[in-house]
Formats: sequence, structure tokens, C-alpha cells
Amino acid sequence: MADMMNVDQALERILASVMPCAAESCPLSQARDRVLAEAIVAGLNLPPFANSSMDGYAIRADESDLATRDSPISLRVTQDIPAGSFSQIALQAGEAARIMTGAPLPEGADAIIPVEDTNAVWRESHPDQIEIYRAVKTGDYVRPIGESIRAGDTVLPAGTLLHAAEIGMLAGLGETRISVFRRPRVVILGSGNEVAEPGDTLAPGQIYDSNGLMLEALAREAGADAIRLPNARDTLDDLRSLFQQAIVQNPDVIISSAGVSVGAADLTRQVLEELGEINFWLINLRPGKPLAYGMLGGVPFFGLPGNPVSAYVTFDVMVRPVLLRMGHRGETMLSGTALVGEAMRSDGRRSFIRVTLRREGDEWIASETGTQSSGALMSLVMADALMIIPEDVRTVEVGTRLPVKWLKSIPQDTAQ
Repeated sequence: MADMMNVDQALERILASVMPCAAESCPLSQARDRVLAEAIVAGLNLPPFANSSMDGYAIRADESDLATRDSPISLRVTQDIPAGSFSQIALQAGEAARIMTGAPLPEGADAIIPVEDTNAVWRESHPDQIEIYRAVKTGDYVRPIGESIRAGDTVLPAGTLLHAAEIGMLAGLGETRISVFRRPRVVILGSGNEVAEPGDTLAPGQIYDSNGLMLEALAREAGADAIRLPNARDTLDDLRSLFQQAIVQNPDVIISSAGVSVGAADLTRQVLEELGEINFWLINLRPGKPLAYGMLGGVPFFGLPGNPVSAYVTFDVMVRPVLLRMGHRGETMLSGTALVGEAMRSDGRRSFIRVTLRREGDEWIASETGTQSSGALMSLVMADALMIIPEDVRTVEVGTRLPVKWLKSIPQDTAQ
């Protein structure tokens, strides 16, 4: 296998040849799943004023010290403070202010008594007097100034991947646009007389194209913007035209599936040599030995195998790390180890075996999903993970511990 490049060496060479994407301004409404390019520093306290966390009455806490249901304390209600207003009247001894959740405390108040601990009927007009049925302490049911964040604090560091909570935090700070890293722009190509677009009528000898939409989904899962072009026929003119269309899309990466082996109909290499430069590698990888990488019109190009499982695995192993680096993202797939639950065989290449995982005590036990044919996409659908057999290992005994990469969420009833 001396003529095949080691997986790690190949990936190292590829990663050394790509550049991370630059920053751009983005409306906050479109910032979900984007990566911050600069730290966010709070320009105000949150909350900016002490406010009530309950519907109830703002009071002086020490005036409730002796209150019980059998011996309530009576206070005079002097004002009503709805959310969105601000009282200009200070609370005096013996007084209470009816207050809504989120409304600012009036001066002189230091606690909230919830409405259910009073004799008030909340939906009716507020009474002139209320009775309090229990004691509260200073600060009870009060959100203090800066409880969530203080002005000047770093809220989110650069490199943060923005989810719903982060978007809400930024909105609460009044942000409308933020600096994020641009998503890698990926163009996905395919070729082959034997493939038809889903929804079309199949001609004799044709199959539906699964690779295009699968690779588009994989690129998006890796944080890229993806454009899928129509498949080309197996002619030099069609392939040349398709690759030229890809270049004018101004992509950061071009991905093609099929046409990279050594078959008589595989014309991809010839067109690549016309329009760019190519290192036509054979990777010490199973499934997915035929893999092309080079430059097409100055753009990094991946030529993936045509068999769907091979296309999936080579994308996961070789392309996904590139898109993550370009997009300033960290690894998102869970990995770990599992014990081999049945004897496995390999051909000496680094092999990614489709397995199901079950929990036995503190261990995950791996079993093959069935056929490991590179064309059997259903075996990938059934898989929980990919189990990795190292290079030069041909027989794996039951009980051997090997690394796995999860393809699905860990079942909650078996996770520990």
C-alpha cells in the first residue's frame, strides 16, 4: 500500500493549503449558527434597573417581619406600577405599590410580596389597602441591577457559535448588527450518464442521484453555504462546461462526486488538468480510496468517489475538517470508544465501519449494520456511529476497544 497516502498526511496537506474565511457584518436576525469574529462587550447593565420578578406588591421588607396568615400586616396601596413605566414617587413607611413582573421598583422599596401571599384579587382594580400573609426578606423577588451582566463585561468571546440563547442575549443588549465570520461557499457537482434527478423518470439502467443532495446537506451541517449544480453527462464538453459554471460561482470549495477513479468513462482528471492543477491521490481509506484534491481555477477542489457511502465517508474525513477550519468552527461530532461486539475484518486500509451501538454496563458495544458495501446507503442510515479500524489491521477480535465517531445523538436512556 506504499502507493496510497496516509489519511492524516493527506488531511494535513489539504488543511495547510486552505485559508479561513474573513469577517463580515451580519444583521442579528440572521446570525443564528454564525461564528462571532470579535468579542461582544456589554454596553449596559442587564437588567438596567432593579425590577420585580413577580406580580405582587413592592414593600419595605422589614414591615413584613411579623406577618402571618393568622395575623396579617396591613399596608396602604399608594401607586400602581405596570411594566414599561417608571415611578417618580418614593415608597413611604406603611405603604405598598402594586407592581407587575418586570416593572422597576420604586425608590424606598426593597422586596416584593407575591400577590398570592396577600388578600388582593389581582384582576380587579387594586384596593386601597392590602393584607400581607407572610414575611419576606430584603431582595426577595427582586432582580437587581446587572443580575445577568454588568456593563463592561465580556458577554461572548470571539469564536462563539451563536444559538438561540446567544441571539437573545445580544438582542437584550440592543445589538442589531454583529461581526461574524463568513460562511464557506461550496459548489457541489456531479456527473454520470447513469444518474437521474429525483423526481425525473428513470431511463433503463439509471438510478436516482443521492450524492448531490446528501453532500449539500453535509456541507450545510458543517456550517457552509452550498450551491448544487445539475449533473453533467459523461462527455468532456459537459464536464468542462460544468466545471466552468462552478468557478464563476466564486466558491471557496468545489466538491465533485464520481469520475475520479481510473475507469474508461472517468474524464474528470482530464478536465481538471485543463482548468487547474490536481494531485490525484489514492488515500489509504476504506471506503473511499479514490480521492482527488487540487485547485480548480484557484479554488480548492475535492473529487469524491461516486459510491454514496464512500462519498459520505470521504466528505466526513477529508472535507468536513476543511469547512470547519474555513468557518472558524470547532469539531461538533461526538467521538469516543466502543468495544467490538463481533469479529470484524478489514483489508489493511484505515476503515470506517458502520456500526450500531448498545450499552452494556459502562461500555458501548459495537455491531456492524450488515453489509459494508460502499453502495449500500441504508447501512449508513441504520448506523449510530463509524468505528475506525487502524491501518494494517486485518482482523479485529471481539472485545477490542476502537475509536468511534457518532453519527446520531446518544440515546438518552442509555447515556451515562
